[in-house]
Amino acid sequence: MPGNSLGASLLCEIIEGGAATPPVAERRRWPRAVMIVGGILLLSAAVVARIGRFGFNPSDQGFILAQTWRVLHGEIPQVDVLAPRPFGSAYLHLIDYLVPAPLMIGSSWVMMVQLTVATFALVAFLTGTSPLTWGPLRLGLVFAAALISLNTYPTMAWHTVDGVFLVAVGLWLLDAGLRAGSRWQRRLGLFCLGFAVIVKQSFMFAVPIGLLILFFHPAGRSGGTRRWRPMVVDVLVLGAAPLLYFGMITLAGGLPSAIAQLTGSTGAWGEGLVRFWASDLGRLRADPRTYVLPVLLGMVVLAVAWTSRARWGVAGRGLRVVTAACVVAVVVFVLVDGAFAHAGAWQLKLLWIFVAAAVLDAVIRRRLPWQYLLVALLGWMASLSWGYPLPGLITGVLVLGTLEVVALAVRGDLPEIRGVAAGAIGAVVFVLVAAQVVAAHDKAPYADRPQGELTRALGDIVPTMRGVRTNPSAYTYVAQIRDCIDRYPATRVAVLPDNAFVAPVFGVRNPLPMDWPVPMEVTGDAPQRMVQAAERLNGEGDYLILFQTVLTASLIDAGPVPAAVAPDAHTFDYTPVVERVRQTLNGARVGCGSFVGSWAPRR
Repeated sequence: MPGNSLGASLLCEIIEGGAATPPVAERRRWPRAVMIVGGILLLSAAVVARIGRFGFNPSDQGFILAQTWRVLHGEIPQVDVLAPRPFGSAYLHLIDYLVPAPLMIGSSWVMMVQLTVATFALVAFLTGTSPLTWGPLRLGLVFAAALISLNTYPTMAWHTVDGVFLVAVGLWLLDAGLRAGSRWQRRLGLFCLGFAVIVKQSFMFAVPIGLLILFFHPAGRSGGTRRWRPMVVDVLVLGAAPLLYFGMITLAGGLPSAIAQLTGSTGAWGEGLVRFWASDLGRLRADPRTYVLPVLLGMVVLAVAWTSRARWGVAGRGLRVVTAACVVAVVVFVLVDGAFAHAGAWQLKLLWIFVAAAVLDAVIRRRLPWQYLLVALLGWMASLSWGYPLPGLITGVLVLGTLEVVALAVRGDLPEIRGVAAGAIGAVVFVLVAAQVVAAHDKAPYADRPQGELTRALGDIVPTMRGVRTNPSAYTYVAQIRDCIDRYPATRVAVLPDNAFVAPVFGVRNPLPMDWPVPMEVTGDAPQRMVQAAERLNGEGDYLILFQTVLTASLIDAGPVPAAVAPDAHTFDYTPVVERVRQTLNGARVGCGSFVGSWAPRR
């Protein structure tokens, strides 16, 4: 039993966000900890089974898995394989290959676990409470918030999800560790914040955030002066992941190239968050601020009514309740009206509403709402993206955080909900949100057709994709890649430019230094390195490099995929480097399904 006791104690301590509880309290709490962890794992499995496995597009699904596949085979990031982002996600998703499930399904499950844990962590950070103390109402709302944050985002490994996960867990553990005086929690939180920097540059602000919390946290100020040696260790732990990552690259002689790769791309600054306020105010029905401005006004009314509650008496209580109900109604309407669309203004509305909630929190608590401001900052960091410049991955937290503040404003004005009623409300909210998210996914899976048209099982082609369903055109496209690999055997295979999934799914090695050579990804010395790799292949043989004649974007509409093309058929290349690679290769010109390629057998 000692081992079980230790495991239970550790589990409780992690979820509670503080020092270990006394033995009697521990015996009461560890079953709840197990229940919460089990709920997270089961919800993630249910999401994958009902939502995540439907839909596939070769363009970016499998991209992170391809990077992890390279790491598993000893390749050094930014040296042997090139990209405009660091490869922290490649190391984080080593766990995907350990999940006892087909690779694509297992990876989807890991992603949903990350998103749900991030939601729990951010809510615990915002409220300063432990999940072990949450009642059924809040637990139901938090699980619903995780589904809102998923919206119609794909359940695939992705660096933005990793960044949100690491920052969320880092903020929670660092705050909880400082409040409870737990050294290991504090340092694990710092390590997570530092790790976030090497999954994507968007999260580089996690390091200064970590330093600010470390030096100015309220618990630290109230506890007296901290010793300098532990502080030095804390700072080193915060920088450990970036130092190890770039130290490895430096030892491999790739630092200059890495700097060129990581600084040579087009920047993203979240312009959409500012442009949200710059549209024409003349047509209010179409203006996205139509729903935000009433909430801002409501927050002002709640703040004034709260500060004047002693003087306004019953009238003030009624004003607070009515105003709070209106604010909640608008937030719910924004959520429903957005229909959980993958890309939409509803996410920006919720972020600005959340910022207004931060102001109300400051008035009610009479302090700087630093937790709210940091979560809003995380939303901004998550929106620093070329393809998805939105805070969608934390929308559930934005909604729940807003409701938490509104609830504070009417605390004592309404009867407290407890027991069976609380559990029933939490369950109903969760079911309603789940039904809406499922309906949204059924209607518009990520980069694929509506679910009723996803009639083909990719597991019939390759075991690593067992359980994944797609439309007939995407199925034919993937099946042709399988046929080409069988017809022209080689241990080194690449399909350019939009098919990073090929290497990990089919168990081959990509001999080129890029997995996704599209314009924004090609930075630094990547063009020369790609051509040099093609020249080396000419001397070594044992390769099959295929080139697309069908755009992967057309697969979203189930466009036609020709059964065969000539070896000299026109190919699509988003960047000149792909055509340079094609012209450099001197292998046999082949046509295979809808692909053309260059093949040289093993010598």
